[in-house]
Amino acid sequence: QVQLVESGGGLVETGGSLRLSCTASGITFSKYTEGWFRQAPGKEREFVAGLGRSSVATFYADFAKDRFTVSRDNAQNTVYLQMNSLKPEDTATYYCTARAGTQFRTRPDEYEFWGRGTQVTVSS
Repeated sequence: QVQLVESGGGLVETGGSLRLSCTASGITFSKYTEGWFRQAPGKEREFVAGLGRSSVATFYADFAKDRFTVSRDNAQNTVYLQMNSLKPEDTATYYCTARAGTQFRTRPDEYEFWGRGTQVTVSS
């Protein structure tokens, strides 16, 4: 059984930082392409960042470029999302995902495995 478990969310002030973690069981992250998505109340789930199998290739939504960094620790089977310079509009539930394909995808329905999410709230 595959499980992805996110952690690291919380309440932070504008300009602050958070590091989200996602640990997998049942799959080996290095054999999958990972993604982070987020969903704010009343809005659709949107792509944030992706990480290729090699951990070298990354892909970011425009709003995440220069502020967010995705990475992976293969020994811990854990993917991270470092978020800096946070803004109130970054407030959302953040989800970790994985897909067996090698290409980056930005649609939620193209990912096979999902965590339950972790809440990030940025106060103004």
